Amino acid sequence: MEAIANHQDRAAFAELFAWYAPRVKGYLLRLGADDSLAEELSQDVMVTIWRKADLFDRRQASVGTWVFRIARNRRIDAIRRARKPELDPNDQSLLPPPLESAEDVIDGVDREARVRLAMVDLPDEQKILLKQAFYDGLTHREIAETTGIPLGTVKSRLRLAFQKLRARLPGDDPFL
Repeated sequence: MEAIANHQDRAAFAELFAWYAPRVKGYLLRLGADDSLAEELSQDVMVTIWRKADLFDRRQASVGTWVFRIARNRRIDAIRRARKPELDPNDQSLLPPPLESAEDVIDGVDREARVRLAMVDLPDEQKILLKQAFYDGLTHREIAETTGIPLGTVKSRLRLAFQKLRARLPGDDPFL
């Protein structure tokens, strides 16, 4: 191990590899890894030994203890990765929403202007309820609680407001 740490001695590493690689793979198999995962992890352990040989301290542990501790930690990492599902880059919930075309944006602005113009002639009691429902995002029950108006009255006033807006916006129903 000292030859690997101090001089990156390939012959010493080949000897260490020949001795520990099959034992590490067997250890990983006993820990429950399948054959391909055990092979992959044992290769990873051996690469780690090559790269981090200078971190080995004979006063803290024997070479075998250090090697098998690395193997155990790699197995734990593999289990943790397996518990976390891989993210699918094509998952629609992870993709940004599609950009609206300029035509759709202009249509939306035009539609909003027509609805606002149609709302001008509504009675204030209906206008206030529409604003709370659509601009503030309140439910009918929340509107009833904040205004002190009975729930049935809130619903009937909103229904009347919709009917008036539909009549003023023929062929362009903003609420469907």
